[in-house]
Amino acid sequence: MSRFFSEKFSDLVPYVPGEQPQDQQYTKLNTNESPFPPSPAVVQAMRDAGASANLYCDPQCRVLCSAIAKEYGVQPDQVLPVNGSDEIINFAVMAFCDETHPLAYADITYGCYPVFADFNRVPSHIIPLREDFTIDYRDYCGLGETIVIANPNAPTGIALPKREIEQIVRTNPDNVVIVDEAYVAFGAESCVDLIDKYDNLLVCQTFSKSHSLAGARLGFGFAQASLLADINAIKYSTNPYNVNRMAQAAGAAAMADNGYYLSNCRTIMENREYTVEKLTELGFSVLPSKANFIFARTDRMEGGALYRALKRDGVLVRHFDKEKISDYLRISIGTREQMDVLLQKTRAILEQEGN
Repeated sequence: MSRFFSEKFSDLVPYVPGEQPQDQQYTKLNTNESPFPPSPAVVQAMRDAGASANLYCDPQCRVLCSAIAKEYGVQPDQVLPVNGSDEIINFAVMAFCDETHPLAYADITYGCYPVFADFNRVPSHIIPLREDFTIDYRDYCGLGETIVIANPNAPTGIALPKREIEQIVRTNPDNVVIVDEAYVAFGAESCVDLIDKYDNLLVCQTFSKSHSLAGARLGFGFAQASLLADINAIKYSTNPYNVNRMAQAAGAAAMADNGYYLSNCRTIMENREYTVEKLTELGFSVLPSKANFIFARTDRMEGGALYRALKRDGVLVRHFDKEKISDYLRISIGTREQMDVLLQKTRAILEQEGN
C-alpha cells in the first residue's frame, strides 16, 4: 500500500476471487461459472445494444425490470438490477447496518460478507454452523440484527428449506433479512414469493450462474418497493449507471429465452449427481449440494495437496485454508466431459500417491 491509503482501511482484508487464468489451459472448475455459453439470442442482443454504447444506459433499467418481473410474477418496482449480486448486498449493508445494527452471518459462508462489514465499518456477529455444516435457523430467530444468509450456502452447497427462512424473517420484523440466492436455480427453494408478505425481506439473485452471464456482471434483488427505495438511495449516491447497456439487453433477452437456461440447469444437476456418485466410489465424502458445485473431501489425501496436484495436472478447483474446511475442495460442476477429466485426474493422483 502507498503512504496515502486511509488508516480507516488499514485492517481491511479484501475478498480473494477464484483464479482466472488467461491462457485457458485448464479444465476450469473453480469459480462456479456455467459451462454453457449464453444463448444466441442473448449474444445478438448484446451486439445490438453495443451499437448505442456512446449513449448512457437507462439507470432505472426499465426494460430489464419488466422482463424479470414478468418471469418471476412480481411487479417491476419490486425488482432492482445491479452490477452483480455482490453489489446489492453491499448496498444493503450500507443502508441497513451501522454501529448499533450489526451484520449477522455464518462462520462458513460467502467470503464477501465479512469484507462488506469491515469495509463499511459495521460490527459482525458470526454464527457457527453445526458440526454437519448446516445452518441452525433457530440461531437467527429473534436476533434483532441485520442478517444475511446464502441459500444454498457457499461453499458447502447445503440449502435451508423455505419454511425455516420464513421463520427467520418473521421473527426479526424490525430488521432486514437478506437471502442470497445466487445458486437457487440448481435445486433449492426460492423465497421470492415471500416478499409481498414481509417488508423486511430482500432476496438477491444473479445471472452469473444459471444464465451464463458471469462476465456481464448482472444481478438483481427482489423486495417491497419501499425497501428497494432505500437501496436506490445508496445506488444513486454511489453508482447510478451501475448496469451497462449491454448487460441490460443481455438480461432481458435471457429472461425471454429462459427455457434454454432451465435446460442447462437440469443438465448441471444431472452432472452434479453423476460426479457425487463417482467421487463417493473413490472414497470421498460429499456434502449434499443444491448448488452448481460440490464440497468434497477424502481421507486418502489432504485437501491442499490434492488441490495443488490437480492444478499441476491441469484441473482448477477451489481450496480454502480456513481450519474447519481445509480438507475440502469446492468443485464447480461443468459438462460431463469436464467432470470425467476431473475424475480421471483425481483417480490417477490418488494412485500415484499410493492412496
